[in-house]
Amino acid sequence: MLTDNHGRKISYMRLAVTDRCNLRCFYCMPEDGLNWLSRVELMTSEEMMQMCSLLVKMGIEKIRITGGEPFVRKDLMPLLTGISKLDGLKELGLTTNGVLTAPYVPELKKIGVQSINLSLDTLDANRFFTITRRDEFANVMAALDAMLSHDMEVKINAVVMDGKNTQDIIPLVELAKELPVSVRFIEEMPFNGDGHVYEGLRWDYLRILDEIKGKYPQIKKLDDPAYSTAYNYQIPGHKGSIGIIAAYSRTFCGTCNRIRITPQGELKTCLYDDGVLNLKDLMRGGASDEVLQNTLLTAFNHRPADGWEAERARVAKTGIHESMATIGG
Repeated sequence: MLTDNHGRKISYMRLAVTDRCNLRCFYCMPEDGLNWLSRVELMTSEEMMQMCSLLVKMGIEKIRITGGEPFVRKDLMPLLTGISKLDGLKELGLTTNGVLTAPYVPELKKIGVQSINLSLDTLDANRFFTITRRDEFANVMAALDAMLSHDMEVKINAVVMDGKNTQDIIPLVELAKELPVSVRFIEEMPFNGDGHVYEGLRWDYLRILDEIKGKYPQIKKLDDPAYSTAYNYQIPGHKGSIGIIAAYSRTFCGTCNRIRITPQGELKTCLYDDGVLNLKDLMRGGASDEVLQNTLLTAFNHRPADGWEAERARVAKTGIHESMATIGG
């Protein structure tokens, strides 16, 4: 079993395959986008496969593909197919904004993608445009319909933002009344990539829960699965469930089992750290799998205790907050 220096199991990897995105959500990146990575700076599919294969052999059991938006990468489906065939991998998931996803759903189902996280912060088309700066709401909803029609496990991720979409909390909760989806509300995080100072959190997980209880006082706490980042709830009579992720409050660090690899090959042992080593550079420098494995094990044995420790170290070193698009959000 793969563990870190705090005795926590490491079994889940989030692999960001691109920093590019076809939306411009204000909480993720500036309106004009980012200074996109050049093709040579990105890991190739072959390098990603080598990395995934090695980490699965080391003990990674679950891989989730993220971006940016994964479907803007042209070779995504062959890459997913290859990863799905890795011996020892127990679960393959995908996070998407849904804009380009609908036509690929049958193939995703066929190759064994078990779960899809769909980013959707509002059910109001006008607010969707305000938040994302793009008129793509209809395509996202079509993707949701396609996923459900193919009996895929769907988790809807909604970032809760003061003054932007708090009026959408109850409508999103009610989406789980008739649909077998998990609607998960996420605390806003300081990763917009525009250099602005983050002023703190006004809607934490407790306030989000209170908002839901105001309409549904009968909401019941569920047992959370091992390593869950969400507090999970059920409203009697609803087909789906509700989750609240304390991403900024960081209440789940003590059981965190995940690592991240960015599109340029940076290993992040914590969402809030600055990246601890570049795997792409090691591979291109001719490092063997044995060297890569030993280097990874060293990194895992220097993992921060929690996100607060990691954030302090990163800000002290760089003085900036990254964009979520560049780190697999």
